Amino acid sequence: MLGAIPKLNFRDYAFPCKRRLTTRSRSSATGRQDVIRRATARELHAMNQRFTLTVNGKTHTVDADPDMPLLYALRNDIGLNNPHFGCGLAQCGACTVHLDGRPVSSCVTPLCAVGQAKIVTLAGLGTPEKPHPLQTAYIEEQVPQCGYCINGWLMTAAAFLRDKKKPSEAEIKDALSGLKCRCGTHISILKAVKRAAEMMG
Repeated sequence: MLGAIPKLNFRDYAFPCKRRLTTRSRSSATGRQDVIRRATARELHAMNQRFTLTVNGKTHTVDADPDMPLLYALRNDIGLNNPHFGCGLAQCGACTVHLDGRPVSSCVTPLCAVGQAKIVTLAGLGTPEKPHPLQTAYIEEQVPQCGYCINGWLMTAAAFLRDKKKPSEAEIKDALSGLKCRCGTHISILKAVKRAAEMMG
């Protein structure tokens, strides 16, 4: 069984420049040399700003570094586990959320770029009583395996099907290109998206 996943710390993964903000000088055999040192915890805290985020229709206040990825605020501060940390490079899709309906990689979207945009995660896509057609189709096609990547596939496909009615198979494949599923459920995913497209008319 996999062990507990540690809390994400954006300073260990992204935007490392904020850890090395101040300089001092020292003497050396070749003369004075500027040395970049890591900012102290107090200095890092002083950089924090207050952000008001609208997530799945609810308002949340987060005090954080402006460069902190949205993903970390959603998981660590707000407690939503739907978007996952996959690669940290916007190359797998596991962290996908909607900003004003547009799918974005939350692992590389800094808080300062969110503005007043409304955020929707997988938890806000549907409800147990009224699931999104894609969620229904995923169950009917028995897509889920480990489930880690599902967030990215569903959120990307939901935005695509909202804007594209009755897409062709080639259009679906193109819209979902770049997403990763290590369990190899791509054929089942394609069937589920087709089924959802039919349900949505």
